[in-house]
Amino acid sequence: MTGRSRSEVESEIKETLGLVPHFFSRIPDGLMEYEWEIFKKIELGETLIPNKYKELIGIALHSETKCRYCTLFHTEAAKLFGATDEEIQEAVHYAKNSLGWSAYLNGIQEDYDDFAEELGQIKDYLASKG
Repeated sequence: MTGRSRSEVESEIKETLGLVPHFFSRIPDGLMEYEWEIFKKIELGETLIPNKYKELIGIALHSETKCRYCTLFHTEAAKLFGATDEEIQEAVHYAKNSLGWSAYLNGIQEDYDDFAEELGQIKDYLASKG
């Protein structure tokens, strides 16, 4: 970090987002620049995962955590990055399906080693089919 003042960081936030969201005001001064840099890189910047897909992951994740703030943020961000309503619905449905299988496998106490071995066999079979 460059050791910028809070007001310098807030100026950059305002230039980037059009305002300084209230939740940034609660971040301690000593962490402000660090938190903004992480937010800017992960939430707004291009990383290995394209932004639209990161936001769809965020929607799916927070459909489980049930955080309405995060669900709203990631839904709106996904739309800004080009996600359609259908893609958002698919992300949420995928989360529902995946969480259901997790509940089932854990609930029946499926043997993990057997599961891993069978998964390896399935992977090899599907890879052999091209």
